[in-house]
Amino acid sequence: MEIASLQSALGQYFAPWVQALDLRVLAADGDGVQVLLPQQAQLARIGGMVCGQAMMAAADTCMVLALMQHWGEFKPCTTVQLNSSFLKPLAGQDGRVHARVIRVGKTLAFGEIDIQGAQDGRSVCRASTTYALL
Repeated sequence: MEIASLQSALGQYFAPWVQALDLRVLAADGDGVQVLLPQQAQLARIGGMVCGQAMMAAADTCMVLALMQHWGEFKPCTTVQLNSSFLKPLAGQDGRVHARVIRVGKTLAFGEIDIQGAQDGRSVCRASTTYALL
């Protein structure tokens, strides 16, 4: 899918509070989708660290975009499992979210997400996901 189509999908398929993350699709190819999570005061907690809830929402949203990239279109699905490990704080920089599809079956899809600091490239959060295909 084209980057513009995936960017447009953010406004079409996701709730307003997810849209408020201001995610920006940077790349989409056979290795998944890469999205920028801009640093924003509304997503920060004490010390300017991006809150875990914002990172988990970005990870979940980007994985749906990666599934769209895999299929070439939007198909209804729902999160069954989202397991995240926070490795270090994301502070003072945007996040770069890389979501990739690991396997898609008839009823379930599996993926992995890595969130890195956009400036230093260091991983701040790793997540694995399972989706039920509706």
